[in-house]
Amino acid sequence: MRPKNRQRLADRVTRAAEASLAAQGYVAPLDVLLGVGWLDAGAVKRWRLGQINYLERAVQANLSRISEAMKLFRSWAATKGLLASETAYVARAPGRPTLRFSKSGHPTIERLYRTHWVSPALSERKRERLKEKASRAPDLVMIQPLNTEWTCHRCGGTGDLLIMEPPGPACLRCVGLDDLEFLPAGDALLTRRAKAKSARFAVVVRYSRSRDRYERRGLLVERQALVHAHAEVEDRQGATASGECRLRRDDLA
Repeated sequence: MRPKNRQRLADRVTRAAEASLAAQGYVAPLDVLLGVGWLDAGAVKRWRLGQINYLERAVQANLSRISEAMKLFRSWAATKGLLASETAYVARAPGRPTLRFSKSGHPTIERLYRTHWVSPALSERKRERLKEKASRAPDLVMIQPLNTEWTCHRCGGTGDLLIMEPPGPACLRCVGLDDLEFLPAGDALLTRRAKAKSARFAVVVRYSRSRDRYERRGLLVERQALVHAHAEVEDRQGATASGECRLRRDDLA
C-alpha cells in the first residue's frame, strides 16, 4: 500500500476507533469495520444469526486491506494505552455456536478479532461489567409468522412459532424448544423473574405491517421457571393483587 493511501486508511481507522471509545469506553474490531463503512449493521445481524458463515465475507474490502486496517487499529490501541480484553462471540441460534470472523478461521486471527480494547480510565469493576455484557449470548428470537403456510426445513412440519436458520425456518420441536411455556408481554416484573430463572428462553416477536417492524409479543421460558416466578410475584404483591398469578401458577403446577 502506498504511504499516502496508508495514511488515509489510518485516519479513517482512528476516527472510527475514537468515536467508539468515546461512546462506550471500549472499542472492538467490529466497531472499526462498521465505522469505516466497510460493514453494515444488517450484515452483522445476519452474521450473528448464523446466516453468514464468517464475517470477512460481508466486509466490503479485500483481505489484505482488512488486515492492514486491523494492524493500524491495534497500533492505535497500543499507543493509547488501552487494555486488551478477549471476548466471546456466540451466534443467536440454538446450540449457541461460536461465531467465526475470518475466512481462514486461524485461531490467532480469530482471537485478534475477539479482542476488545478498553479504556484504562474505567474502574476494574466497570471493565468486568463491560466484558460480561459483551460476552453475553444474545437472546434467541422466535417469530410468530404472518404466513401460516410455512414449512420447517428440517422435518417438513409447521407450527405457531419458527426460528430462522441459514437453510430456512425451523420449528420449535426441531430446535429443542417445544417444551417451553409462552409468557405474553405485559407484566415486566413477571417477565424479568421468569427469564432470570430459566436456563433456556427465547424472545417471541411478530411483524407489524402498519409499523414496518418486528414487535415483541412475549417470552418462551421453562415451565418450572414460570411457576417459581409467579410464586415470587404473588409473595411480593400480596394475595389480593396477584389472584390471576395464583390461578396461572396452579394451572402450570
